[in-house]
Amino acid sequence: PKGTMAFTGKYEFEGDENYDAFVQKIGLPSDKVEMGRNCKIVIEVVQNGNDFTWTQHFPGGHTTTNTFTVGKEADMETMGGKKFTATVKMEDGKLVADFPNYRHTAEICGGKLVEISTSSGVVYKRTSKKIA
Repeated sequence: PKGTMAFTGKYEFEGDENYDAFVQKIGLPSDKVEMGRNCKIVIEVVQNGNDFTWTQHFPGGHTTTNTFTVGKEADMETMGGKKFTATVKMEDGKLVADFPNYRHTAEICGGKLVEISTSSGVVYKRTSKKIA
């Protein structure tokens, strides 16, 4: 069901595929690579119509928050901490954003948050289960 509040919730990292190949492709520094591997990131999403607040809570207290409105340009931050501007689109119930060197999609699939990042043919998939 595609409700307006489909994304709202808290999601905990469950598993990923192709992490190493992907972070090499986007040139993530090695300290960040280690930090992100099998990292129990908790993602908190608040959706209000087309307005989103997307917060990633990393172990150790570091958080990254991106606030955006679907269809409008917004200032964002990458997993490596780089700032950039992107317009998030909604396509078939998926959020789609073009980051500086990868394309990122997010969707709710069977109660899980499924995020897919693609860079030069390398596909990184991260699944998080809903915890709240």
